[in-house]
Amino acid sequence: MNIKRAIALFMGMLFVAGLCAGTKHSRTTKYPSYDGLVMAGYQGWFHQPKKGTWFGDEKQVRIDMWPDVSEYEKTYPTGLKHADGSGARFFSSDDKSTVDLHFKWMKDYGLDGVFMQRFWGAAKPDARKRSHVLANAMEAARKYDRAIGVMYDLSGLNPATDNCSMLVDDWKYLVDSLRVTNPDGDNTYVFYNGKPLVTIWGVGFPDRPYNIRNIGLERFIDFLKNDPEYGGCSVMVGVPTFWRDLNADCVNDPYLHELIAKCDIVLPWMVQRFTPLLHNDMDRYRDVIMGDMKWCAERGIGYVPVVTPGFSWHNLSRFEFPDDVKPSGSIPRQGGRFYWQQIYTALNAGATMLYVAMFDEVNEGTAIFKCSDNPPVGKEIEFVGMDGKPSDHYLWLTGEAARMLRHEKPLSKTMPKR
Repeated sequence: MNIKRAIALFMGMLFVAGLCAGTKHSRTTKYPSYDGLVMAGYQGWFHQPKKGTWFGDEKQVRIDMWPDVSEYEKTYPTGLKHADGSGARFFSSDDKSTVDLHFKWMKDYGLDGVFMQRFWGAAKPDARKRSHVLANAMEAARKYDRAIGVMYDLSGLNPATDNCSMLVDDWKYLVDSLRVTNPDGDNTYVFYNGKPLVTIWGVGFPDRPYNIRNIGLERFIDFLKNDPEYGGCSVMVGVPTFWRDLNADCVNDPYLHELIAKCDIVLPWMVQRFTPLLHNDMDRYRDVIMGDMKWCAERGIGYVPVVTPGFSWHNLSRFEFPDDVKPSGSIPRQGGRFYWQQIYTALNAGATMLYVAMFDEVNEGTAIFKCSDNPPVGKEIEFVGMDGKPSDHYLWLTGEAARMLRHEKPLSKTMPKR
């Protein structure tokens, strides 16, 4: 190491220590930056019913992919049957062994880590003590040396409540009780710009019942960044795909840009916005990313594009939209080709970090964890399969993406083969 580089490294360490001095966060982490990482979203919301079976019958099925449960320590009956007549079983996110297995897969295949979805309901005072999935994930992240971060999902937010104060109190709870940013042993909480990264997702979507101007977002961002004890954080904001132009899937309110300017990273939600069924849609995806990156670079803000394997909302739509039931696999996976097209396009455009939607989201058919080509059968239910690929196909592709992102192997336009 030359003298100049050694001095720069030393000064950087002093800078990080200075930022964290006085706060309750650890001064060090194994993941000092999101740059160079491929992270996924983790739902962890598949809670085993207290009584009976998972679904009981096909009328209650709301998921569009079926997990491969062959490696789980604990599984539970569902009331459904496979084509051969055997009973179909499902896992529970409540089990510590389930979360442990998921993080083991992340390490085995090279996914750098996940952002844990902290839904609005989980942040309520009476629900905070039921944060066992997050607690188990923090432990597993340290065990398998995976990056982990908290992502506040504003879905379900009640605009009539004091939203900001509730989120502030919840972050204090996570820092004090779960010690998410200062655990015993090695810290693997993901940082950005030398500070713990906290995500606020769901800002600027027109179909939400709240107005971004009056739910306290600016005050919450200021707290996360500047509070002398719990602040000193970087903030990533999850916004619609067309946030830059304030149209299409985004509210037409320039206040959104004011909020973004106070944050450190922009994360646009790109699920359902692009499809392999349109000719040259990856050109449109590329143009959106490059325009976004230019806007962010001019303002000194980081940018992370979303990649997703596909989308399906058939079984869930039977309940949500009974008059407009969606087809199964409406955005087809094509055996991983669509996923890889996005990965290649984003990396070729210059992206330095990726967000994968999602790790375990079988409700909308976006999961990358191990799924099965042998789902239950029924008269109305349909499931997206693996197109004959191995159950770990998307985990393996994600690991390949991480290696190409870090230039450990050449970027390939063609989907890799084992």
